[in-house]
Amino acid sequence: MAENEYVPLFETRQVKGRILFRYIAASILLGICFIIMYRIRYFPVGGKAERWTWIGLFLSELWFSFYWLLTTVCRWNAVIRIPFIHRLSQRFGKELPGIDIFVCTADPLLEPPSMVVNTVLSMMAYDYPPEKLSVYLSDDGGSNLTFYAMLEAANFSKTWLPFCKKFKVEPMSPEAYFRTASEPLNVQEWPSVKRLYEEMKMRIETTTKLNQIPEHIYKQHKGFREWNFVTSKRDHQTILQILIDGRDTNAVDIEGNPLPTLVYLAREKRPQYHHHFKAGAMNALIRISSKISNGPIILNVDCDMYSNNSQSIKYSLCVFMDEEKGDEFGYVQFPQSFDNLTKNDIYGCSFRVIQKLEVHGLDANGGPCFIGTGCFHRREALCGKKYEKNFRFDLKKLNNTKVNERASLLEETCKVLASCTFEHNTTWGKEMGLIYGFPAEDIVTGLSVQCRRWKSMFLDPERDGFLGVAPITLLQLLVQHKRWTEGHLQVFLSKYCPLLYGYKKIPLKLRLAYCAYNLWAANCLATLYYVVVPCLCLLKGITLFPKISSPWVLPFAYVAFSHHAYSLGEFLWCGGTFLGWCNDQRMWLFKRTTSYLFASFETILKLLGYSQLAFVITTKVADEDISKRYDQEMIEFGVASPMFDILATLAILNLLGSFGAIKKVTMHADKGFKVLDQFGFQILLCLVLVTINLPVYQALFFRMDKGKMPSSVTYKSIIFALLACTLAVY
Repeated sequence: MAENEYVPLFETRQVKGRILFRYIAASILLGICFIIMYRIRYFPVGGKAERWTWIGLFLSELWFSFYWLLTTVCRWNAVIRIPFIHRLSQRFGKELPGIDIFVCTADPLLEPPSMVVNTVLSMMAYDYPPEKLSVYLSDDGGSNLTFYAMLEAANFSKTWLPFCKKFKVEPMSPEAYFRTASEPLNVQEWPSVKRLYEEMKMRIETTTKLNQIPEHIYKQHKGFREWNFVTSKRDHQTILQILIDGRDTNAVDIEGNPLPTLVYLAREKRPQYHHHFKAGAMNALIRISSKISNGPIILNVDCDMYSNNSQSIKYSLCVFMDEEKGDEFGYVQFPQSFDNLTKNDIYGCSFRVIQKLEVHGLDANGGPCFIGTGCFHRREALCGKKYEKNFRFDLKKLNNTKVNERASLLEETCKVLASCTFEHNTTWGKEMGLIYGFPAEDIVTGLSVQCRRWKSMFLDPERDGFLGVAPITLLQLLVQHKRWTEGHLQVFLSKYCPLLYGYKKIPLKLRLAYCAYNLWAANCLATLYYVVVPCLCLLKGITLFPKISSPWVLPFAYVAFSHHAYSLGEFLWCGGTFLGWCNDQRMWLFKRTTSYLFASFETILKLLGYSQLAFVITTKVADEDISKRYDQEMIEFGVASPMFDILATLAILNLLGSFGAIKKVTMHADKGFKVLDQFGFQILLCLVLVTINLPVYQALFFRMDKGKMPSSVTYKSIIFALLACTLAVY
């Protein structure tokens, strides 16, 4: 091989099974056409109720068809990327760029400091030159408890990092490693390192529980004095502490190897200034890091997403440092995976099909969206620079910028960069950094980067790059998806609507792919109609589907069967189970009838000026009983919520509809077959919905544990369902 011959650092391959997918999709499209023909040809000319229910169902089916087309077009040319890190090492050796890692936390009660410490330690332990690694923690809670935990992490890293390097530890989170790994033979350091970790964890958790820093610890570090001037977590000055200065020759581990830089930041907050939530925290970190380490590549993670793959940085650099194509990419997104999923993924949090198939479709059309965590960014792209075709970025030279100031001087001079007023009359939050004004700041920021002509890439290595904590109660899941859905819908209704903002900037398929996510909320009305109206019409005696004996039932049956059968096949191919797929379908229904509905209302209220932008943090702490039920795969209800009122009412409504249908069939033996023939499809739909809602019935009527449905929800849902049935019949 000639010296100047180009050898790519990554390879692009077509996803397997795309031909089968296209054939199935084409056949489903044909079935949809026949369904539309049936709805038009057999439009009822009788009563007013029949006509309006038929129109409503037809509109719902048109929406489902349109949305299915959106997702299908996005997946038409799915690709996967294969990085070659051995080529990266051969070509560049240790001449690698600096990496700045951002970890964001906001509340020490919902995001325990012991968990944050594990994430930070896992980031410091990458298989990467430590002198080129800088880890920044943004503490939007401004808590001295989190600061204390970071001091403990800085001290423990002197033992943990050489241990990880020596024994190639994965995952690099101490908690995850010692929980999953058995003690290896002939490793004398293992028990001592584990003991040191457990002692550190106990000190952090004890201090957190007491909510007070012990006097002797308070005097050990000058940083604690900053809290003498803190009024509250929403009213305090900038607190910036360089806990480990990677430039300092004395900053070494127990074996004399250099340590990565470690920085703690609590940006200034004042009640009269909007702090813009996570987007504001990230932008402050971008500015602070530019003065301390200025790594040309930025990795951002949530505080619960620890590093599970020591090679993740090198995987991303295979993209950024590729001589021919690397300069085109603005960010590289890794999947969002979780380490606490049950065998059958009771809450459908794994995103199996989305991350294994759908996102690869986006990758083929310009790149995936930025999902807020596990993403490597090119600093210039994130700071607003437009891609220029003939411009070349030398990441090695960009990293040669050295800062000579002492750490104490840097701390003081950089504080202004995280002040409340620094961004006034600047383009921060508009053209630079993360975009402000949306709950889904990640989505709109990724779209803005792509509209500046940068591409993005999705990397999904065999070993997950990052693992986090999934919700373990149903309400946590629904609230989380409400926030995501609300953010997506606000993007669609803003000037950043992909169809308009991305016009002539990104491919049409990518704009449509964004719309498939932006329009999650729009699925709520069609889904609610399909769940409620056929059931009530069954009680009323109104037929909405073809007779079982009619050939027109075939397209309905084929579309329903083939779509779900292929969905099951994909789920199993992606590593799921049959019960996992059933749970996924159940959560799909629950989210559409609650999270999406409330997100739609919240967005409308915000547009009318009756609601303010808010950021809801998903708790990472769970009661022991709740955790036990989660491990047993029991859906956790436990508290009263309007979302549960809706779920319970819909469940009882379809149960009553099924009872009514069974009564019609069994009480009139001579007409039983006629009823089945006329209402067979509606009866089947009701029975499917009853099956999906079995856990709801258990929680309403049979469970005795604290995770059951509250009595108030049970009573209200029964009253609402009976009232709806009564009104439908009369």
